[in-house]
Amino acid sequence: MQPNWEGPLTDALERATTYLAGLPERRVGPRATATELHKALGGELPDGPTDARDVIAHLAKGVEDGLLPSGSGRFFGFVFGGATPAALAADWLTTAWDQNAGLYAASPAAAVVEEVTTGWLTELFGLPRGTSVGFVTGAQMANFTALAAARHEVLRRVGWDVEHDGLIGAPRIRVLAGAERHDTIDRALRFLGLGTSCIVPIDVDDQGRMRVDALTTALQDGPTIVCAQVGNVNTGAVDPIGEICELAHAAGAWVHVDGAFGLWAAASNELKPLLAGIDRADSWATDAHKWLNVPYDSGLVLCAHPEPHRAAMSVRASYLIHDEHGERDPLDFNPEFSRRARAFPVYAGIRALGRSGIAGIVDQCHAMARRFADTLAANGVAVLNDVVLNQVLVRFGDDDGLTRRVVREVQQEGTCWMSGTTWQGNAAMRISVSNWTTDESDVDRSAAAVLRCLAVAQGLG
Repeated sequence: MQPNWEGPLTDALERATTYLAGLPERRVGPRATATELHKALGGELPDGPTDARDVIAHLAKGVEDGLLPSGSGRFFGFVFGGATPAALAADWLTTAWDQNAGLYAASPAAAVVEEVTTGWLTELFGLPRGTSVGFVTGAQMANFTALAAARHEVLRRVGWDVEHDGLIGAPRIRVLAGAERHDTIDRALRFLGLGTSCIVPIDVDDQGRMRVDALTTALQDGPTIVCAQVGNVNTGAVDPIGEICELAHAAGAWVHVDGAFGLWAAASNELKPLLAGIDRADSWATDAHKWLNVPYDSGLVLCAHPEPHRAAMSVRASYLIHDEHGERDPLDFNPEFSRRARAFPVYAGIRALGRSGIAGIVDQCHAMARRFADTLAANGVAVLNDVVLNQVLVRFGDDDGLTRRVVREVQQEGTCWMSGTTWQGNAAMRISVSNWTTDESDVDRSAAAVLRCLAVAQGLG
């Protein structure tokens, strides 16, 4: 039987383009409850085959009201980016090509595209030549992979082979991280068997930046990893990376930088000075599905020292064809074996935008974040942070309850979508401007909606 590709793929293309074209005016928020979605999509396990076109139609209709339109220019939650046309098209081709990007032998094209893209990323971020890159799912696995490389190296320096001997009996590793670090750091340390008790929280300033004097006091002899941050998830604040690297390296520590979205600021002439000294770190984590606006999932781990990176991740098996012609095997730099060829959309995104286009997205999002903050502040809303990147943190009065009601009202009203958070013990609304399509009209329309919802929430109090 010959497969019928044209029918279901044509239907999917039509539905996808209709969805994307409708994003500018679509309600920004799901319309269906979990009960309604279960009713539309559930049922008994099918006994037999169903025509592929009917399956696509059923799926599309069933999920329609449960989609959160995170690709909208008025979606400001969770530091989600959108997807540029070139990156999205390449992602579709990636699915159609269905390459296993674990080995060079399994897909020479995928391996070479990873290598080319590695060079572009290293240059874009201003990192040392020879930096190794792994293409992973997101910042969680990027932090995990980088910290695995760090674990390997700091223990190797004291004569311990963690890959062979494990952690039982190993010298204890201390991880110095800012008190406002992202939770993916803690979770990665749990995955790595180090446990969160290894963390020494370092005091931060009122924006969430690590205090260098507090780091100086905490540094000691012994295996040590320092986790710095480029882009606090609430305020966008950037740690003083250069000073941190100087102090940490003098003490023999490894410096890892969590730059899930903030690392892309290196492409901007205006914002790059915030990252001074970034090239002196030992490893970095970021997401291409944030400010590069590549479809999910697309994380990146970068390491200035390829050998610890490879030592922590590589695997060998007799049935595999390893590095037969001296080519790079991607599985040596990420924790997955079989995996999607994630470099294709990243390659397409970078090639379509170029350095100036990526800088344009970063600068535009920064400008729109400032516009958001200025508009809300002019109407009496408290802006809690310095808008240094794309994050705006606001609070409505001194009442946690009012702030939380405004967040709920905004999410239910549907003009835009923001998430709530807690910042230094107080409820706040977090506005993340990360989408390449967000413009002044999106910001103005959204700010007006926030103020309307504030008025409603005040009436509910």
